[in-house]
Amino acid sequence: MVIRCYDPRDAPALKEAVDSSIDELRPWMPWALEEPQPLEQKVQLLRDFRSQFDRGENFIYGLFSRDESEVVGGSGLHGRVGEGALEIGYWIRSSRAGQGLATEVSAALTRVGFDVCGADRIEIHTEPANERSMKIPLKLGYTEEARLRRRLYPVPGGEPRDAVIFSLFRSDYPGTPAASAHLEAYDALGERVL
Repeated sequence: MVIRCYDPRDAPALKEAVDSSIDELRPWMPWALEEPQPLEQKVQLLRDFRSQFDRGENFIYGLFSRDESEVVGGSGLHGRVGEGALEIGYWIRSSRAGQGLATEVSAALTRVGFDVCGADRIEIHTEPANERSMKIPLKLGYTEEARLRRRLYPVPGGEPRDAVIFSLFRSDYPGTPAASAHLEAYDALGERVL
């Protein structure tokens, strides 16, 4: 899999991935409630993602097949969880679910978060009902820190939903499955950083 910042040229492939997976995404992803979006809106969204990425504010990644002909999902390193911390989020298109891609990207971004970004803590937030997602942080050596009631966006007409917070601290990172993830990471100039 190739993990990289989206480019506006990726909009048709992203739209196809989201549109083909909308029924499976809506229960878990708040942004999916506003889908499907027209192609022009996707282009602008990817421009916004790129701008945030280039300013170092928010790192939203496209997940692509090895030859980059297909968007297989999306992920991100988000600074919304406090100073020195990052949150990993992810989604996988329906046709590629169950292939280990969310675990693979979470391991890779854990390494990038600690080894490139210098984070002290990385978190993954899931819903207790999302059984597949609940397994990923545990596979990578994260610890369940808390179960918080009514913290996530509500489904239309419903109440906010519960969240489970998993954390991994820099001091606990060595020796975890995430630390041994095999990857190659490059900066914007093509220089290898991992």
